[in-house]
Amino acid sequence: MPSLPELMPTQVSDETFGGVTYHIAGELVPVLSVDVTRMPVYFEHHILLWKNSTITIGLKSLKGALKRMMAGMQIFVTEASGAGIIAFSRDGPGHIVPIHLRRGEEIQVREHQFLAATGNVEYTFERVRGLATMLFGQSGFFIDRFRGDTGDGIVWLHGYGNVFEKTLAAGETIDIEPGGWLFKDASVRMETKIDRLSSGFFGANVNFIVNRFTGPGRVGIQSMYLHMPTEE
Repeated sequence: MPSLPELMPTQVSDETFGGVTYHIAGELVPVLSVDVTRMPVYFEHHILLWKNSTITIGLKSLKGALKRMMAGMQIFVTEASGAGIIAFSRDGPGHIVPIHLRRGEEIQVREHQFLAATGNVEYTFERVRGLATMLFGQSGFFIDRFRGDTGDGIVWLHGYGNVFEKTLAAGETIDIEPGGWLFKDASVRMETKIDRLSSGFFGANVNFIVNRFTGPGRVGIQSMYLHMPTEE
């Protein structure tokens, strides 16, 4: 029997990597706390929960600003630096997962589910077109790309429900409901599969749609399917 996807840790205490020490606590709406004394952290707007008053908040520009602006994407993220701890939470139930990136490693993330990252992680994006436009509108959808740029770093993601991880061998595949995938290694190929199911009753038919992922590499699966407004 093939191995099942494994539940990722829901609690993390005093984990140190990429220049920061961080904690993840809470069950229904988890909280990420990060000591940014030695390494700044940038994060999505509107997720700050609390911070030490010694921490300074500023803006960090992203690469490809003009391209991002033309695509309607944000061109700045908020950055925290200084001595102390800052805490984040998403306004909704779910699961916060840390992705540790060694220098040169890349992770690709479903749009709208990035939470925060250490300052040495490069943040870019790509638009996915082709068959995916049948699911996400004529403009397709975006995948965020995070890469360990100048050293080891961390990306924190927010998944809805719980987050499971499946490690695929070379050539191994898994089909995931389009709202169910959260992240994948850059080495994992993703394609949309559409099967037309016909009942023959008044000529009725429906489309059965999945995203097929082919290894080698990791795929993250969120147990609560959430389709964002841009994906209708």
